[in-house]
Amino acid sequence: MSADFWAGYVSGAVGILIGNPLDLIKVRLQARDTALAGQTPAAYARQFGSAASLVTGTAAPIFGYGALNALLFVSYNRTEAALHSAFSAGGGAAAHSSSSHPSLWSTWIAGAVGGLATWVVSTPTELVKCRAQVSSPRQSSWSIAKQVYRGEGVRGLYFGGVVTALRDSIGYGFYFWSYELASRWIEARSGPLAGGDDGDGHGAGVPFRQEAAKVLLCGGLAGIVTWASVFPLDVVKTRVQTQVFEGGSGTPASSSSPLLSRGGGGNAGLSSGGGRLGAVEMARAAYREGGMSVFFRGLTVCSVRAFIVNAVQWAVYEWIMAEMGHGRKRKASIESG
Repeated sequence: MSADFWAGYVSGAVGILIGNPLDLIKVRLQARDTALAGQTPAAYARQFGSAASLVTGTAAPIFGYGALNALLFVSYNRTEAALHSAFSAGGGAAAHSSSSHPSLWSTWIAGAVGGLATWVVSTPTELVKCRAQVSSPRQSSWSIAKQVYRGEGVRGLYFGGVVTALRDSIGYGFYFWSYELASRWIEARSGPLAGGDDGDGHGAGVPFRQEAAKVLLCGGLAGIVTWASVFPLDVVKTRVQTQVFEGGSGTPASSSSPLLSRGGGGNAGLSSGGGRLGAVEMARAAYREGGMSVFFRGLTVCSVRAFIVNAVQWAVYEWIMAEMGHGRKRKASIESG
């Protein structure tokens, strides 16, 4: 396996462990948990009545998001390299001047392609994670995954896949774009990041430990920009994937259902025809419920989580890449010690 695969896998798993408590609050806010309606400190504290609640819904993301992050970084790096080669093939001064720094447009496109490539992993992972986080009584990710598979088959695990793919492609485009932009801004003022360019396109950069704070800052900012760009889509995705399903082959809506009911009524999350709402229908229903503000419910909590998780995630990724003899997105000679 390539260095970026393992760096992406480990950093993704670490990010899930660190960010799950705040992610739990975010999902419950988006899914209209009445216990958090006031968004008071007491309401937040009640979400963590036991140690087990701190890791609710982490099983699926740890295995799934590790693989997702690995696939993301591999797809991004390969796509960006291909785009850089294609643009450079045109020749001319512009291609020469961009030899050390790819275009920010190509960075965004490569991130979007990488995000789209993760769809096959992210959709079932997100569905199981969100349902585990809103389950009452609490159920494990594994039991929910088995329940969905028995009731609806593989197709059930990909419910909400279109809005998830749209969120991931747009979000990860801005994720890599904002990280690259922040990195270049810092490099222009204080020198290259760890493993980065030394100014002539050939540098080995500096040891990671000397640049960790800069990497943390860039990663944290990238996380906030990413979520701000796609948060309304994420709200719709969460509501679509945590709907109660009543049907002959689905999970019955009863007191034992792992999903929260909507508005106190078992059928409030269903369309008039008895089926589940699609993304467009859900967006309309959410707007009727609370106007535009409903699409930004939980954004503050998400931004705090995004900064912490992505700062650590990028730091772990860059550190592993450096330890394995690679600089930022390319091979480099990294100082040891």
